[in-house]
Amino acid sequence: MTLSANLGFPRIGAHRELKKALESYWKAETDITDLLATAAKLRVRHWQLQKDAGIDVIPSNDFSLYDHVLDTTITFGAIPSRFEVLESDTPHPLYFACARGTADAPAMEMTKWFDTNYHYIVPEFTHDQEFALSSRKPIDEYLEAKAQGIETRPVVLGPVTWLSLGKSRDDDLEPIDLIDKVLPAYAELLSALKAAGTQWVQIDEPMLTLDLSDKQRAAFVRAYDVLRTAAPKIMLASYFGALGDNLPLAANLPVAGLHIDLARASGQLEDVLAVTRTKDTVLSLGLIDGRNIWRADLDEKFKRVRRAWDLLGPDRLQIAPSCSLLHSPVDLDLETALDDELKSWLAFARQKLGEIQALTLAIKRGESAAREAFSASKTAVASRTASPRTTNPTVRKRAAAIRSEDLARESPYAVRQQKQTDRFKLPLFPTTTIGSFPQTKDVRQARAAHKRGELDAAAYNAFLKAETERSIRIQEELGLDVLVHGEFERNDMVEYFGEQLSGFAFTRNGWVQSYGSRCVKPPVIYGDVSRPGAMTVEWSAYAQSLTDRPLKGMLTGPVTILQWSFVRDDQPRADTCRQIALAIRDEVLDLEKAGIGMIQIDEPALREGLPLRRKDWQAYFDWAIDCFRLSASGVADETQIHTHMCYAEFNDIMDAIAALDADVISIETSRSDMELLDAFRAFSYPNEIGPGVWDIHSPRVPDRADMQALLEKALTAVPARRLWVNPDCGLKTRDWPEVKASLEHLVDAARTLRAAV
Repeated sequence: MTLSANLGFPRIGAHRELKKALESYWKAETDITDLLATAAKLRVRHWQLQKDAGIDVIPSNDFSLYDHVLDTTITFGAIPSRFEVLESDTPHPLYFACARGTADAPAMEMTKWFDTNYHYIVPEFTHDQEFALSSRKPIDEYLEAKAQGIETRPVVLGPVTWLSLGKSRDDDLEPIDLIDKVLPAYAELLSALKAAGTQWVQIDEPMLTLDLSDKQRAAFVRAYDVLRTAAPKIMLASYFGALGDNLPLAANLPVAGLHIDLARASGQLEDVLAVTRTKDTVLSLGLIDGRNIWRADLDEKFKRVRRAWDLLGPDRLQIAPSCSLLHSPVDLDLETALDDELKSWLAFARQKLGEIQALTLAIKRGESAAREAFSASKTAVASRTASPRTTNPTVRKRAAAIRSEDLARESPYAVRQQKQTDRFKLPLFPTTTIGSFPQTKDVRQARAAHKRGELDAAAYNAFLKAETERSIRIQEELGLDVLVHGEFERNDMVEYFGEQLSGFAFTRNGWVQSYGSRCVKPPVIYGDVSRPGAMTVEWSAYAQSLTDRPLKGMLTGPVTILQWSFVRDDQPRADTCRQIALAIRDEVLDLEKAGIGMIQIDEPALREGLPLRRKDWQAYFDWAIDCFRLSASGVADETQIHTHMCYAEFNDIMDAIAALDADVISIETSRSDMELLDAFRAFSYPNEIGPGVWDIHSPRVPDRADMQALLEKALTAVPARRLWVNPDCGLKTRDWPEVKASLEHLVDAARTLRAAV
C-alpha cells in the first residue's frame, strides 16, 4: 500500500512556544523542568497533528532544543575538551554551553545548513576522538510517541553527513577519516531503536546531493555495510537537490528505502526509477516543497506519482515533502495579515501535510477521493497565473535595459581608496560596528504599541529619535571611529525593506527557525519588485546630523533579500534578484545625495545561495555578483561601499567576493579563531577587511586581550592599512551592558595595536 510520510516538522510551535521557553530558561526566569515540559507538549501536539492529518509515517527525534546537528554531536559524545568541566553536570548546561559558550569556553562554530538560512552547530574532531552512545534521546522520543499511541519513524543524521559537516582541530585529519571509529556508536543506537520496537529508521544523508570525494564514497559503502545488520529497515533520505552522479552509489547501498527530492530536482525521477525498478527498494517521492510556501499544483504532482506507481506498483511508494518541514511556517490558518487571494496561493507545514495526504488518497482510491483538494489546487494555480498583481511592465522594462556600465564603479579600488582616505582621515585599524544596536524591551514595546495604534506616529517618531541620539552619544563616548544609527526603527534586516517595496507581502505568524531560539518571518515575494520611495534616508540623515564622525547608511543587499524571503517560483530567481538590486541602487543613490559617505550593503547570504554542485556555481555567480554590483556601482569614488558576510566558508568563493568590488568587507571570524582569514591570505584579497573580533551570538563578554590576540592574528593576513576592527555581526540581540563593555574592550584593543605598529 502506498503510504503518506513526513520527514520532519517545525519545532518552534505555532506561537513560538519553544523560543519563549528557551529564552525564559536562559534568563533564569524558569528552570529546566519548565523548558522540558514545554518541549514535551510540543512533541505530543505535533505527533497528534500529523496523525490527525492522516499521515502514515510520522517522524520522531526531529525535535531539538537548539539544533539537530548538535544533538547528534551530544548523542555520540563528541564534546570539545574545553567543555569537559561541565560534563559531570546535567546534560543541558553542557548542551547549551556548546551552542552559546560560557565565560571560559567559546561556543562551537555555527554555519549554514547546506544552502538554507538555518544555522547548525559545527562538530569538532581530533585524531584521538572517541565516540560512544552518550544520549538516549532518539530512543526516548520514539518511546514517548509510542506511549501516546503513535508509531513513528525515528530520524537520525547519517554518519557520512555528520562527519562531513564537521571540522578538524588537527591539520592532517579529515573528519571522514573517523568513519570506522564512529560506526560502533551508530550501530549501538540503531540496535537500541530496533530493540525498542522501531520497524523503520530514517537516516538523513543530504551529502548525497553534493560532489563527493573518493573517501566519502568509500565511507558510504563502509557505513551502510556495517549498519544494515544492526538497524531496523533504513529509509535513506537525500534532499536539497538531485542525486546526480551519486545515484548508482545511493541505489546500491543496502537500505530498504530511498527518499529523493522532486521539488528541487524533479528531473531526476526517470533516472531514479530506471535504477530502482528491478530492486525491491521502497521509493519515497519528495513531491511537496518543504522549503517554500507556494501551494502545490496537485495535478502536475500527481502525474509523477502515477508514473512511479505504474513502474513500481503500490507497495513500494511513499509520498512525502522534499525535505523536513523545518523550513516552513507552521499553519496558514493562523494568518490574519494576508488577503484572501494571496492566502489561497500558499501552503504552510500543516497545509503541506494535507497536500501529501491528498496525493496519497488520489493514487490509492482515485482522484475523486481527493476531489476537494485537487479542485482548490487547480483554482489557486489559475488565480495566481492570471493575477495582474504579479506583473509590472515598467519594472520589467527597466530590468531589461540594464547595461554593463551599470555594473562597475567609476574607478578601480586603488584610486577610490586614496580618495576615501583623503575624505574620511581615519586612523589605522578604524573601529565600527556592523549596524544594529540592542532591541531592548522598551524598543520592542514601543514598536508593538505603535502597531496596535496605542502610540501615535509623532510619539513613536520622537521615541526612535531619542534612541538614535542615545546610541550616537554612546558610540562617541566609547571612541568608535565610524558610527551607525542603531536601526531601532527596524524589525528585521529583510522584513524592514520588504515592507517598503512593491511585490512583497508579510505574514503575522509565518515564523521559521534560523538557529536556537532565533526565529525569522521571511517576506513573501509574489510579484515584480520596485521601490516606491526612500526607505532609510530619513533616519541615516538624522543620525549623521548628530555627529561629526562618519556614519554608515545600512542596507540589506539584493541576494540576501532574495535568499531570506519566500521567493516566487513562477520566474527565474535571477530575474527577481535584478529587480531587487535596482530598488537598492535607488536607495544607495539617495543616501549619497543626502550626504552619507559610507554605505553598507549587507550580503550575509551570498555564500548560502551558492548551488550545492560545483558545476552550477558559475551560473549563480554570474547573476549574483552582477546584482550586488548593480546595487552599489552608481556612487562616486569618494563614497565608500561596505558589505558584511557571516557564518560561511569563504575558501571556495574568494574570486566571487573580490568580484563584488566592495571597498570594505566585514566577516565573522571570532568563533573560528580567525581561521577564515586563511582564505583571504591565500587569495591576497585586495580591498579592506574587518574580521570580527567579538562573537555576538554568545553571551560572554570577551576581554581586550582576547580581541587583541585575534587582531594580531589578522595582521598576519591583512596589511595594517587595510584592517578594520568590528564585531562579528549586528548587536540587536545583545543587552546594552555587555555591548558597552565589549565595545570598550574592542576600542582599547585597536588603540593598543595602533600604539604598537
